[in-house]
Formats: sequence, structure tokens, C-alpha cells
Amino acid sequence: MAATEPAATAAASATRAGQPPGMWSRGWYRRAHALPSPNFGPRPPGTAIDLAVVHSISLPPGQYGGNEVQALFTNTLDWNAHPYFQQIRGIEVSSHFYVRRDGALWQFVSVDDRAWHAGKSRFRGRGNCNDYSVGIELEGLEGERFTARQYERLGRLIRALAARYPIAAVTGHENIAPGRKHDPGPGFDWSRLQRELGQGAARIVRA
Repeated sequence: MAATEPAATAAASATRAGQPPGMWSRGWYRRAHALPSPNFGPRPPGTAIDLAVVHSISLPPGQYGGNEVQALFTNTLDWNAHPYFQQIRGIEVSSHFYVRRDGALWQFVSVDDRAWHAGKSRFRGRGNCNDYSVGIELEGLEGERFTARQYERLGRLIRALAARYPIAAVTGHENIAPGRKHDPGPGFDWSRLQRELGQGAARIVRA
């Protein structure tokens, strides 16, 4: 379903998909903690938002539970707080969503807008994945496992997205930027995510 559909039509579709009306407001998901990022822009006119990209992130790498990721996405990270931060000093990035290890969900950019999560990327012959995708970061490290609560939350989120937008495929950052990115990595269980999504949901594409 396109993001520009009339509200009544969107609400009817959401109800059919098991979502209560009003779950979305201008691209913001009411079940997420909203923390707006300044790092976003408009999508190209008429763009169908049909891809979800799964990422992993932790700051510093392998350390969990702090608020450094939220600070990074809102340009408030203290670059001097850890030696690793000097490697990424000054970057301006964002993702639409961030799922903590405990399943807590944060949103930084309206899905109607373009977040800065994919970088140089290509999916099925189309470049510039930021234009038409939703970026979802999981708190974790490439190669390590993710939690049951993260899979459950991710599955619910993608189902909610697919009820509101024409999400047809789900893939990893490593698949749209091969050789440059490696997340979410071999520790991510794609079969488990597909079970969370159920049959007839967005298709997982890994190549």
C-alpha cells in the first residue's frame, strides 16, 4: 500500500491485517519510541517503499545497553567518550528503526521519508536503496546471535510495515552492499525471521 493512500483506505487495510486503526501517523509507528533524527530527506516523488533492510549495530562494537546508538543517529554522540568513536567522528547517519536486545523499539525517521542507512547499495538492479527502503537496525554484532525478543519485535514490525506500505522483500545490508558491509552477518537466523513473518508475508531475499 502506498504511503500516499487516503487515510480511510489505509485504516481499512490496517484493520484487515490485524492492526488497530491509527497505528501509523505520518509515517511514525505508534508502538515505537520516537526520537527524531536530523539526518533524513525526501524520497523521490512517486517512490514505492517496497524493501526492508536489516542491519546490526553496537557502539562501541560488541557493547550493549547504552544510548550511544541513539546519540549517533541524532548527532549527539560524544566523540571523545571512547577511542573507537574517533574512527566514525563526524559521520551523519540514521535508520528508520532500532531494535534493542530486550526488544525495545525506537524510531528516528518517518517511513515516509528517506533515512541514511544503506549508503552505496543496489537491490535487484536498482541502485540507491535508501530511496525505496526502510532501514531497521538490530542491536548486535556481525557474526553474533540475536535475541528471541529481537526476532519477535522485528517480525511484528515488518508485518506492520507491510500492512501500511508495499513491502515485498526483506534483505540484509550485506546483500545490498556486498564486500562493503557484512551485517547483520552469519549470526542472524533468516529462517527464524521468516517463521515470525509467516506465510504470504514479505519475501526474504539474500542475494
